[in-house]
Formats: sequence, C-alpha cells, structure tokens
Amino acid sequence: MYTELAEDTLQQIVADHEKVVVQYGATWCGNCRIMKPKFKKLAAENDDIPFYYVDAEKLPESRKLAKVDNLPTFAVFKNGELLNQVQTNQAENLTNLFNELK
Repeated sequence: MYTELAEDTLQQIVADHEKVVVQYGATWCGNCRIMKPKFKKLAAENDDIPFYYVDAEKLPESRKLAKVDNLPTFAVFKNGELLNQVQTNQAENLTNLFNELK
C-alpha cells in the first residue's frame, strides 16, 4: 500500500502499524523523483506493509522521526521505532534497507 501523506501524521501511523516504510523527499529533489517509481514498485510488490511518501519540507514533524538531513532518505520503522534509514539514489540500497524489516 503506497500513500502520499498530506498531513503531519506519520508518528501516529508508525505507532499503529507493526512495519512502515517511508521515503522522505521534496518536489525540487531530482534524485527523489528518480527513486519514487522504484519506491512505488517495491510497495506494489509488498502490499501487506504500508509505504508512505513524506514531503520533508511540508511535514516537519514527520521528518523529525528519522532525523532527515539529506534527500532522498528512506526509513524503516518496526514496532513504533526507527529500525534504520539510508540516504540513497540506488534501488539496491532501498531493497537492502527494506529487507531489514523481514
């Protein structure tokens, strides 16, 4: 399940789900646009886990959950806690991060 957050509600989402995968991006970020289809593809292949896209500039509280300081950043949350994160424009690194949830 892929969803683009419109409100700063990621903290509640992370608390409500056992596993959550997040892409932090911004409209001006070229690498974010390159990675978004890859993120969506991974979400489509794993529809039992929620995937969220967070605009890091518009949703500052959600951004704080992963201490994002570079874009794109991908984060995995498990049992309400940040498990790991990676700043990358490589699909392989995203897949490796996702595999940590299993």
